[in-house]
Amino acid sequence: MQSAFLSHARPLIILLAIGALSASCNNAPPPVVVNKTETPSGKLPPRTTLPMPPTTTASDSVNAQSFTLMNDQRVKLSDYLGKVVVLDFWATYCPPCRAEAPELDALQKRFSSKGLLVIGLNVGGPDDRPLIPNFTDGLKLKYTMGFPDPEMTYLFMSNDDTIPQTLVFDRRGRVLKHFVGYDQAVSTELERTVQEALEEKD
Repeated sequence: MQSAFLSHARPLIILLAIGALSASCNNAPPPVVVNKTETPSGKLPPRTTLPMPPTTTASDSVNAQSFTLMNDQRVKLSDYLGKVVVLDFWATYCPPCRAEAPELDALQKRFSSKGLLVIGLNVGGPDDRPLIPNFTDGLKLKYTMGFPDPEMTYLFMSNDDTIPQTLVFDRRGRVLKHFVGYDQAVSTELERTVQEALEEKD
């Protein structure tokens, strides 16, 4: 009796496990783009709150915009004023993050000479950090990688912990777009936003 129950329950257990894994990195509803003047199209409410603070806001805690690079160097967003920065929160176990990473790398290669800097900040936790070299080597990623301070993760992801989350900052440190999740629509809008930011006159 027990073995018969387990054989019938096994498919359901597998489905539930798959659902839990997929929900861990990209919860439904689908990806959206939110900025200061728009809300997502359709019936879904925004999944982030903007405006976000500029990187030079004096009242912010230093740690709220600080992170550590893979070589243990401590940096902050304001160190990159004068560049257009794409900041991506990701983890190795997240399928949409894996799908997005090659595009981020392509953007870095294509536009670095014009002042673009792509930074990937891993939020997968201590167990995920040892997996980063295999992830980056396997996808041949060359853009900057690091780990955000907890205060920084809270600043940008406190309203929604879905990953990936990708922010585009202009040369003055202002958030232009905040993307939650990743799909073809996000890909198109991300590239358009980067190009517009690079072409913008000071």
